[in-house]
Order: sequence, then C-alpha cells, then structure tokens
Amino acid sequence: MKKILIVDDVRLNREMLKDILKEEYDIELLENGEQAINRIAENEEDILGILLDLYMPVKDGFCVIGEMKKRGLMGKIPVLIISSERSVAIEKQCFHLGVSDFIHRPYDPILVKTRIKNILNLFSYKNNLENHVKKQTDTIYRQYLTLKEQAKKLEESNEKIIDILGTVVESRNLESGEHIKRVKGLTGVLALQVMEDYPEYGLDEQKIEAIVAASSLHDVGKISIPDQILLKPGRLTEKEFEYMKLHTTKGCEILDKIEGIWDEEYKEMSYEICRYHHERYDGKGYPDHLEGEQIPISAQIVSIADVYDALVCERVYKKAFPKDMAFHMIMNGDCGVFSPKLLECFQKVKNEFERIAGV
Repeated sequence: MKKILIVDDVRLNREMLKDILKEEYDIELLENGEQAINRIAENEEDILGILLDLYMPVKDGFCVIGEMKKRGLMGKIPVLIISSERSVAIEKQCFHLGVSDFIHRPYDPILVKTRIKNILNLFSYKNNLENHVKKQTDTIYRQYLTLKEQAKKLEESNEKIIDILGTVVESRNLESGEHIKRVKGLTGVLALQVMEDYPEYGLDEQKIEAIVAASSLHDVGKISIPDQILLKPGRLTEKEFEYMKLHTTKGCEILDKIEGIWDEEYKEMSYEICRYHHERYDGKGYPDHLEGEQIPISAQIVSIADVYDALVCERVYKKAFPKDMAFHMIMNGDCGVFSPKLLECFQKVKNEFERIAGV
C-alpha cells in the first residue's frame, strides 16, 4: 500500500498530522530531510505524497525538493509544505520549485485533510491519465512501425512488378537492357529540377520516386505489338504507325488487369505515363490529343526522358544522334512540342542527361 511521508523534526507536529490522516492513509514518519531523501531513493514507487516541513536539522525541506527535482519526481509525487513560515517570497519560491500546496501552521484539521485529499486525488488522476496516454502512444507507435514495414514491403512489391514488366518489354523490343535504367535516371533528374523550379506541380520526393519507378512501364503496351511492326528496321507505313500508337492504350489495358497487388499511387502514375507519354503540349500527340497542362506532369517528364534516350541511342530503325543534336531537336520542337517550363528545366539538366546517356 502506498504511504504518505510526514517529514518534520518536531515530534508533536508529526503525531498531530498522523492522527488527522491515519484513518484514510498509511503513514510513515521521518524526522529530517536526509531521512526523506534516503527513503525516496529506496522506493519512490510506494510514496503517495509527502507532507514536508521547510526548516529541519541535517537537511531541510529545500534539499528534499532539490533532490526530487533532480530525479524528476516533482510532477509525479505531490509535495505539500506544512510550515509556520509566513513569508510570501518563500511561499512563491516553493510553488516555483513545483510544490503542490502550502499549508500554514496553525492549521485546521478538517482543512488540512480536505486539501491533502484534493491534491492526492488530482495527482492520482493526472498520473493515471499520463499512463493511459503513454500506453495509447506506445500502441499507436507499434502500429505505425507495423504499417511502415507493410508499406515498405508493398513498395518493394510495386517496384518488382514494374521491373518485371519493364524487363519483358525490353526483351520483346530487342533494345538495350540499359534503356529502362537510363529512362529512370533521366526522369529522376528532370523531376527533381521541376520540383525545385515549379512547386505548383506539387512534386515531392515520394511522388518523384513513384514517377521514376513507373517510368519503366511507359512502353509496356509494346508487348501486344506484332513483331513485323515492332521490329521493322525501316520506316513504318501510315497503317503500321497507327497500330504502333495503340501501345499506349493497350499498355493501360494490361495495367488494369493487375489488381490487388500494388499501391494505388504507383498504379495511377504507371497508367498516366503509359497512356500519355506520347501526348504533346500543342495537342498533336496521341492517343487523346491532350493539350497543355491537361497532360499529367508525370507523363510530361517521362516523355522528354524517353524522347532524349530514343534519339541518342541506336535503334533497329535508326542510328544514334549526337547528344548535342538531340538536345537541340527537343528544344526546337523537332520531336513535338513540350511544355516551356519543362524545356527550361531540361536546359538546366543538359549535362546530367549527357552523363546518364553516356558521352
């Protein structure tokens, strides 16, 4: 059972307080501050409250308060000063140090009993509430760690799905296995510059990670394009080109069939990039002829990265263009019209694009 410590060097004072409180509380009597400090050090957990005189031999009440403050106990164990001291300055000092109440001698027994009871009840409620909040906080934190781990596993799953599909496309298209890696690198560099220069697009590091990962799937629809069109070494006929353009919508059909195994943000980014990476700012792209900012920013960014890589790398139907020529072709609109904002960002990252593509 928890005890109330009565700390006073005058035996009569100790006994009087004990007589007032003994019917309701377990009482322990101490003669000076040193005994109180030792008792607190032995077992602070079984102390309900402390009735403390200020002026005592060996160590006084201020020493007891100071030691309790060092141990962080003033907010956990209520300390009530019971003293004949009448100085307002001393009383203010005690409250400043964290005591819960100051009762002057001579005192009324009923008043003392009531004030002690109120303070103890208040501390009991406060401590119980703090313990309850701590338990809830601990529970919430454990749940947070669990969700964080689940999110990490889900993200890894998302990236594996994307990488697998991207690898299938690369194999199917007979292009360099480094194409996806380069497009992801170019996308990340351009996206970071867009985030820095144009905060209105709402990009942050998490969204950029999703865009970079989803960029692997921009050509996933090419899985469904026949070999005679996809691997044709020469220029496509008008009919063949119209069929080739279907890789944007067919890719989205493939993504729509992947349900329940990846995060919605990744799926949304993948869908946007897959469908819209051939749209152009003037509305002359495909498949939906979107104009301007109707085109999702994710698709706009990947579009420039994809076009640049296609220009500077050799394909079955063309030789590689020099890096500087590819840069000017994009800036001059030879590959379709891009957003002026993104072209400004593209200019700033020109050297990084050349580094990623390989000089």
